[in-house]
Amino acid sequence: MLLTPGPTPVPEFARKAMSDITIHHRTKEFEAIFEKTRNLLLELYDMPEVLMLASSGTGAMEACVTNLTRKKALTINSGKFGERFGKICKAFNIDYVELKNEWDTPVSVEDIKNTIKNDSNIDAIFIQVCESAGGLRHNIEQIASVVKKLNPEIMVVADGITALGVEKIDTTNIDALITGSQKAFMLPPGLAMIGLSAKAVTKIEEKPTGYYFNLASEIKNQKKNTTAYTAATTLIIGLGAILEKFKDIGFGNLYKQTALRAKATQEALKAIGFKIYPKNPANAMTTVYTEQSNEIRKILKNRYNVDIAGGQDHLAGKIFRINHMGLIEDFEAAWAVNATELVLDELGIRTFDGTANRVFAQTFYKGN
Repeated sequence: MLLTPGPTPVPEFARKAMSDITIHHRTKEFEAIFEKTRNLLLELYDMPEVLMLASSGTGAMEACVTNLTRKKALTINSGKFGERFGKICKAFNIDYVELKNEWDTPVSVEDIKNTIKNDSNIDAIFIQVCESAGGLRHNIEQIASVVKKLNPEIMVVADGITALGVEKIDTTNIDALITGSQKAFMLPPGLAMIGLSAKAVTKIEEKPTGYYFNLASEIKNQKKNTTAYTAATTLIIGLGAILEKFKDIGFGNLYKQTALRAKATQEALKAIGFKIYPKNPANAMTTVYTEQSNEIRKILKNRYNVDIAGGQDHLAGKIFRINHMGLIEDFEAAWAVNATELVLDELGIRTFDGTANRVFAQTFYKGN
């Protein structure tokens, strides 16, 4: 049972959709598939423009940094992936300033406000919606609103790689929203997507930048249901199948079930003695702090067939993360917390009495 926060399991209906014959990307047949997938993606994003890139999410991060920063970037580092925005700026010699916090701490809106007020060169801000290194949720909607009130010309770029498809994101004040195929969209890695505001499109088209990640070129082509370079045809077919499934379920129902699964998992783990790590947990995953992370994860995988993620860098061996993205069944999430309680018993930390499963069921089904 794969419950890591990406890659997530690829459901059978998506695998079947991608197993058909390969289609050449410069054909009317593929253009029709591209158009259908693009329209579904526009509906999910609720933004004026959307792009699909044959890359990982990091490629989309790079594209947004290089295409939307003219003077200076403000990067928010509350984890491994916020840190990455700064590294991209550095790689391209783009001037930037970084606000850094511990991985359990969301960025302060006041710190962002003061940084922008004190530096008129900042014309783009880069931040995660969910920082998956610690399972943290930044208050992107409030931050974006504050930034736009200070200066509506500043581009607000949000990494929604572990947020889009998990929860409804208010994109009113967001100029670029990034995601990737291997998270909530339950596909193999290799496809990145970017939702764009009208203001972002204008800025991109005013000064085209780069070659492969030239977003002006992609906007021009994708409006005609093709791509500037070779499209990730199989993944786009799979994405179309996933988005159709999401629409059948109802985007609102999908978000509601994911939030409920996250809450039930968190309450179950707290009930058996764990501390939730981030101060503002995201719905994409449950992250707990424990010095026994490695031992717990090893037994979960080898004995109970539950594969979850640990921590990185200074949190290696200190946290574990249980994924909630995608179409995870309630009984799968319930088994994960039940198995975790069994592991605690095996390690002599807590006697098993079924508390985790009971609390999960009460929270998920009864709203207690």
